[in-house]
Amino acid sequence: MARLDGKVALITGGTSGIGEATVRLFVNEGAKVVFTGRAEEKGVSLDSELGPGATFYRADVMNEAEIKASVDHTVETYGRIDCLFNNAGAATPGEIETLTQDEFNTAMQLLVGSVVFGMKYAVPFMKKQGSGSIISNSSVAALHGGMGPLLYSAAKAAVTQLSKVAGMELGQFGIRVNTISPGGIATPIFYGGSTVSSTMTQAEDDVMLGKLKSGLAEKLPIGRSGVPEDIAHGALYLASDEASFVTTLDLVIDGGLVAGDPDVLPELIGKMFG
Repeated sequence: MARLDGKVALITGGTSGIGEATVRLFVNEGAKVVFTGRAEEKGVSLDSELGPGATFYRADVMNEAEIKASVDHTVETYGRIDCLFNNAGAATPGEIETLTQDEFNTAMQLLVGSVVFGMKYAVPFMKKQGSGSIISNSSVAALHGGMGPLLYSAAKAAVTQLSKVAGMELGQFGIRVNTISPGGIATPIFYGGSTVSSTMTQAEDDVMLGKLKSGLAEKLPIGRSGVPEDIAHGALYLASDEASFVTTLDLVIDGGLVAGDPDVLPELIGKMFG
């Protein structure tokens, strides 16, 4: 029996990186998955590749109405929602002396608002079911200074605390709320995110990822770079019944980065891509 047989999941930012890896893993483990994103061409292609286990729904997590629509679509299509994985996000600029109102609003809406409104619309359905798992991607940048841009780090810290408080409130309804804090994961976020990656050829993107993996392998205590599948497996555990007694947890998946020498990451990225 697969670990997610009979379960229905909604995964945001599911067309690339950690999101795509999680969509593939959840489908392989028996879940019915609705995944969202703005990259419609990639979403449709992945939908076709994965068959009836996955459904692409175009939605922008910057828009509350589209978040609601994606949750409603999931329930209308499959009759329930057992897992919400708030994965969508991106690096957000903004230095303390020069940041603008628009930069602040964008970072908070993208990284915090998407989680808040995802919960807002998924929770009523989960309450009716008497069960549910909400997982949100936080970051090691929420745990240690200098591991991410100012607004990004602050927003991810808010996601972690928000999830702990929500988990305390929702436990009585059988709803578990947890976060994952990735670190040292080789994804395009280090060199501009999917926006930049999408402008490259596959060969160019592979070169950048290879360079990043090699550099991380030299610096991380575990001796290798993290990959999106490492986070996907963490999400699989939290979505499954194996984690039925786990809530308000921040699951750090970072190859020992924060426990070791967290200063190596900004130094490495600055050297490689600065």
